Amino acid sequence: MTSPFLHDNVEHQNHPGAGDLSPEARTFNWLLDSFTSSTAGVLEAIAVSSDGLLMAMSAIKDRSNAERLAAVVSGMTSLAGGAASWYALGGLNRVIVDMTEGYLLISAISSGSVLGVVADRSANLGTVAYEMTLFAGRAGGALTPRLIAELKNAVQQ
Repeated sequence: MTSPFLHDNVEHQNHPGAGDLSPEARTFNWLLDSFTSSTAGVLEAIAVSSDGLLMAMSAIKDRSNAERLAAVVSGMTSLAGGAASWYALGGLNRVIVDMTEGYLLISAISSGSVLGVVADRSANLGTVAYEMTLFAGRAGGALTPRLIAELKNAVQQ
């Protein structure tokens, strides 16, 4: 994996308004794209802010699908948080929904933001979970309120 800072002059074609983004926002989007493309079985990935809005999406061709996925991820995060609070189990680490043809995985990033991942049945859940944790470690520290607002505004364009 190469550093996204080596490619600051290259606009990410999959992200609307990428040329107008700060280096931090371009790096976040690059990390999300890199996670999605380099993790076997991962079909799509999104980042959702603590207020439930789509913050970033991998190279998903259908933005409306990413918005629907953000709503599902936000709802499931809220439900999991309610259960964790009720039973005093601490903060959200990961939610895994096992379906006939694939998986939906949700993992905390930071500041209430979460990563939502759709994977097919070929995915190794241990590997996907590990890569999600790495993504959170790399991207989570950079998620300031300013960056979250910038990412949300950029994805709405």
